[in-house]
Amino acid sequence: MHGMLCAKDIVKTFAGVEVLSKVNFELNEGEIHALLGENGAGKSTLMKIFMGEHQPDSGEIIHNGQAVTIDSPIKALEKGIAMVHQELHYMPYVSVADYICLGRMPGRFGFVNNREKTTYTVRQLENINITISPNALMGSLTVSQIQMVEIAKVLSYGSKVLILDEPTSSLTAREVKRLFEILKQLRSQGISIIYITHRLEELAEVADRVTILRDGCVVKTAEYSGLTKDDIVQHMIGRELEEVFLPKNLSFGDVALETKGFTKKGEFEDISIQVRHGEVVGLSGLTGAGRTEYVTALFGEKKIDAGELFLYGNKTEIRDSRNAIAKKIAFVTEDRKKYGLNLTSTVSDNLGMASMKNHSSAGFVSEGKLRGSARDMIRELSIRARGTDQKVVTLSGGNQQKVVLGKWMLTKPDVIIFDEPTRGIDVGAKSEIYRIIAGLANAGKAILLISSEMTEIIGLCNRVYVLHEGKMRGELRDSAEEAEISEQNIVNLYF
Repeated sequence: MHGMLCAKDIVKTFAGVEVLSKVNFELNEGEIHALLGENGAGKSTLMKIFMGEHQPDSGEIIHNGQAVTIDSPIKALEKGIAMVHQELHYMPYVSVADYICLGRMPGRFGFVNNREKTTYTVRQLENINITISPNALMGSLTVSQIQMVEIAKVLSYGSKVLILDEPTSSLTAREVKRLFEILKQLRSQGISIIYITHRLEELAEVADRVTILRDGCVVKTAEYSGLTKDDIVQHMIGRELEEVFLPKNLSFGDVALETKGFTKKGEFEDISIQVRHGEVVGLSGLTGAGRTEYVTALFGEKKIDAGELFLYGNKTEIRDSRNAIAKKIAFVTEDRKKYGLNLTSTVSDNLGMASMKNHSSAGFVSEGKLRGSARDMIRELSIRARGTDQKVVTLSGGNQQKVVLGKWMLTKPDVIIFDEPTRGIDVGAKSEIYRIIAGLANAGKAILLISSEMTEIIGLCNRVYVLHEGKMRGELRDSAEEAEISEQNIVNLYF
């Protein structure tokens, strides 16, 4: 192996379970090498070994042709290896300049040279063509700007290897495009990048080579240009994904949910939709279209300025989320970690979070009844957990999402709102979520689905409403006679 950074026959075991099995990986100078695999495939463990957070049980790390021991993140940084994590950790009340210069402030005799600090910071940001005030507080920046500052900071140490973990998971399409421009610029400067993502559509933009891990083993390393998306998916999950989406349910009941003229000034205007029992209705639109704001109002978490809501044929109002639950509406939110789960609590407690009333008697929660319901839901949704008492934080992203869904299923809803239901989960888990959604539609549930992934909108929805800048732009339908829902038709309604 002659690359800039290599893993040679790396083995790593935790509690008797081998999570990496003779893994070989090679990163060349000036390349973007995508590392792919389902959650639990071993990607994070391999990166932690590169960063010195874990030590391999056997095998070697080779850096610039020499076998090395990396026993801490500081040692990794000294060798020019840096990582920008998916969950960005920063100091919100520290300026950009102080953050970039943290631990190495310019100055003499204990006094900081602020002019030199500012000049140095501006130079580091200019190196990646970013314009951000060095005096701005980190907490005032967007996620994309924080990420750029983080990249500038680690590169300021002279890093030649940059590891990016799901770097686009919280970025808009415009921000993703800007990030890709920066990565291509870094590649042209000889920086080597390990790029971890679940978004396979991004690979065509940036990846030179691809390595795929499955169950702790490397199953494929190849030039990206020689692979198709189907090839990648098949290697990732170990089987052909013959049908990602089940056939759509075409048997609908009465209208379960309807809004007329729903309006919230500055967010959305005059939104009128219908969702029938057994139907999956999509809300499509670019970032800023007002989709999440609209469904949040539907769930009673913000007040509308105008409009009417009908549930099951009757005009009604929803005062708050508790009232929405009482009216048999469920809301699987976009950010499961922030709004959907208590990460430090158990699977059982999370599953019962929205339905405690159904598991209580005389004001006291019946632990036996709650655990029984939790076991039923674990079985029904195929949640991969050791048991009801496992902490949710230890589950994979896909299984965490199933816990969120299970939480709402225990409220026995008739209407289910999904906001980006597969964000941040791997392709295998996505296919399971798709099948669950199709099963709910077949069972007569009325489903309103927000997704930024065009394949999900096309593969799951019977009808699609397209929003742009808070306004309704049109409606598309799929029926036995005609299929109107296509990427081209949706995009045509965006503008």
